[in-house]
Amino acid sequence: MGHGVGTYNDRVTALPPESPAHPTPTARRPIRDLPDELISQIAAGEVVERPASAVRELVDNALDAGATQVTVRLLAGGVRLIAVEDDGAGIPRDELPVALRRHATSKITNLHDLESVATMGFRGEALAAIASVSEMALLSRTAQQASAFLLDARSGELRPAARSQGTTVEVKELFFSTPARRKFLKTDATELAHCVEAVRRHALARPDVGFAIWHEGKLVEQWRATAAEAITAEAALQQRLADVLGEDFIENSVPVQLRLGTVTVTGRAGLPDAARSRADQQFCYVNGRFVRDKVLTHAARSAYEDVLHGQKQPVYALYVQIDPQRVDVNVHPTKIEVRFRDSREVHQAVRHAVENALAAPRAQALASVSVAATTDSLVEFDKKLHQTPIWQSQATINFDDRVGHKVSDLQALWGATAAPKRPPMPTAVPAAAAEALSPAPTTTAAPADNAATWPLGRAVAQIHGVYILAESAQGMVIVDMHAAHERIVYERLKSQVDQGARIASQPLLIPATFAATPEEVATAEAHADTLALLGLEVVPFSPRTLAVRAVPTQLAQGNPVELARSVLAELGQHDASTVVERARNEILATMACHGAVRANRRLTIDEMNALLRQMEITERSDQCNHGRPTWRQLGMKELDALFLRGR
Repeated sequence: MGHGVGTYNDRVTALPPESPAHPTPTARRPIRDLPDELISQIAAGEVVERPASAVRELVDNALDAGATQVTVRLLAGGVRLIAVEDDGAGIPRDELPVALRRHATSKITNLHDLESVATMGFRGEALAAIASVSEMALLSRTAQQASAFLLDARSGELRPAARSQGTTVEVKELFFSTPARRKFLKTDATELAHCVEAVRRHALARPDVGFAIWHEGKLVEQWRATAAEAITAEAALQQRLADVLGEDFIENSVPVQLRLGTVTVTGRAGLPDAARSRADQQFCYVNGRFVRDKVLTHAARSAYEDVLHGQKQPVYALYVQIDPQRVDVNVHPTKIEVRFRDSREVHQAVRHAVENALAAPRAQALASVSVAATTDSLVEFDKKLHQTPIWQSQATINFDDRVGHKVSDLQALWGATAAPKRPPMPTAVPAAAAEALSPAPTTTAAPADNAATWPLGRAVAQIHGVYILAESAQGMVIVDMHAAHERIVYERLKSQVDQGARIASQPLLIPATFAATPEEVATAEAHADTLALLGLEVVPFSPRTLAVRAVPTQLAQGNPVELARSVLAELGQHDASTVVERARNEILATMACHGAVRANRRLTIDEMNALLRQMEITERSDQCNHGRPTWRQLGMKELDALFLRGR
């Protein structure tokens, strides 16, 4: 072999033994028990990620001890010092050393207790984990003891000390024994923000407990406890929400209250207008414990689908009460994740609770304030509002829209049984508009003096063929007539197709085939009936290929492969009924958009008033199908401010 031949092979095989390609073999090590300190530090890596993790665990223990006041003192964002003081039951002298042992706890004693945890803590890891990566001291006194006792976790020294009933846990120099972990910490300001957030999550769930946070000797946050005997639990929770999240949250949210089976959902859901660009004000609690759960997040998000614009994130504080035996909280060491025995039940409860809260038109609430402040109570106003005839001239509405869908087209699309025919409209009316704004059974004219109680007021003019200007008891209301009518048509169409009708499909002349993953093939076979409800026919063409043979008639011009992939992905991740409802609503939203009155269409005063009255009784009429607001109000104070009146 010549000199030039084999040079590459020689170069490869000539690697030194200590190179990465040839690691030096090491002698086999025997299997041995790890030292207790190392075991605790490994566990601490799961439980204590940063100072906020220690704060969360210590506040958990304080609440389990029955504290009514919890004070957190921090230095350097919690890195140099974390001190959590409470006025709870305290720890007896003999149990102080036991409290620092791994898996030592008073919360559970057997498997039955573990399967029905009713306390914040239960794993018995927090104190031992924190003590292994810091210099910790435990000071506690019970009601039966003459004095408190101080335990040094590092030395084990136990001595008498002065303190009132309760417990104080001091954590100094966090991660001093694991410098690598300490390097991953952020600035003091960032760590402080995380600590404040940890306490804030507890505060939102316990309005009966006062919380205070001190940093570098300065009071950062304080939330006072509400007297349980003075106000109701609902009022106490609302007051705490206002204290923690601000009065704006209360003003821009609606109460949530629903019981479905064994699940109870309460709290407040933010209005679509109050949505944010970040999901930093979404709080979910299960039996008083703050959790991050995909089931709850998806349920809340799906309730906002029809009313949220773009990628905005809703704000809410939801409290789920469920039998502890139907939820597993022993999923992750941080206890921030849970697993439900029946996730579908919880999903439906949360979704329906938020949907119901958001469904009521907000205009009624605005009007109720005005009416209640003058003569009638809120209940009486509600009765009057629902007894008031819609508007005599609804039968004369003649919105002209050449691209509106006919009723026969809608019935053919959905395969629904023909609906009873209504009297013909006096002029050429798009069927979708006629269907949505059909006259009420009562045709008696509404008294003129009732105009003051109409939430959206009385129409007075139209601006550039786009907006309706109305005069209300509070001031002036401006309505986007296309967006408002679009929502009315959409809600009416949804109510028509809630009878289980199938979406009419159109067979493809040449089936569209695509390479599919095993999951997609399995989903297509398992959900063939669901796909048929959606007007889709997706069948296996080969073990790794799917064929789309039919698509919904309304989407015949789209890409069948992309449509099939998206629906299969939804079916693979979510409940089939949720996917069917979402797909139907998307198609109906498109139809409603085409069926609604268009811009630059001149309306009479009667037509404008009819639209306003229909908005007042249509669910979710405050937003169009795309989440844009349908109306805005300018109160008299705002109008006076524009012209400097009263100054």
